[in-house]
Amino acid sequence: MAAVTPADTATAPPVDQALLDAAVEIAREAGEVTLRWFRAADLAVDSKADGTPVTAADRAAERLVRERLAERFPDDGVLGEEEPEHHGTSGRRWIVDPIDGTKAFTRGVPLYSTLLALDDEHGPAVGVIVLPALGQAVYAGRGRGCWADGVPARVSTTPALDGAYLMSSSYSHWDDEALLAVKHAGCHLRTWGDGYGYAMVATGRADAMVDPTVEVYDVAPMPVILAEAGGRFTSLDGRPGAAGGSGVATNGAIHDELLALLRR
Repeated sequence: MAAVTPADTATAPPVDQALLDAAVEIAREAGEVTLRWFRAADLAVDSKADGTPVTAADRAAERLVRERLAERFPDDGVLGEEEPEHHGTSGRRWIVDPIDGTKAFTRGVPLYSTLLALDDEHGPAVGVIVLPALGQAVYAGRGRGCWADGVPARVSTTPALDGAYLMSSSYSHWDDEALLAVKHAGCHLRTWGDGYGYAMVATGRADAMVDPTVEVYDVAPMPVILAEAGGRFTSLDGRPGAAGGSGVATNGAIHDELLALLRR
């Protein structure tokens, strides 16, 4: 699929509402599957080849998503965290992270999420963040707005980094100088981020979310969610889209200031 610039996305046609509705429905169902193992005494945690944790909940939720997508959109491709990529023929690709925040999940922290996104020939089309243990969802479709459980969602109006609330999945992966820079800029630092942190930015409860290292399935829903909520999502080097290897989401007003600070 060709790279998409911000101008391309801005002039792309609205996504079919039925695709957004289907994505929300499937992601919610997958999220419900994870609750079977959340805080369960029989939860077993395995380690993948890269050392990251995986559970039966991750595998079961992704399997359900793939089955539902195969039933409804058999010609579409699917990229997920736990199974090999399925290459479709339609020009559309779904991207699923069954549990974003598996470490939080295994510790019984209810801030993990189930993520589902759709890219089409115009770029990011649909993004869904389901927070199963909280019973909440934030979702958007290109040209359809951003929503939090049926209520329009908008980013904050915080004008500067001083006093802004900044989330991250973990500060362990931050460069020490970058971490001190945002602290000295007056940011209020919070964690247990993952998809929850991006949902917080899209709904105006936080002003920024930064992940120095991500995979595409960790942030695939974020470009369209942040754009439709009035914010902005890029990599640390300012590239739009989910494939930049890092994630920075803001209300838009503080984005350039934050990027400049992190780069310095």
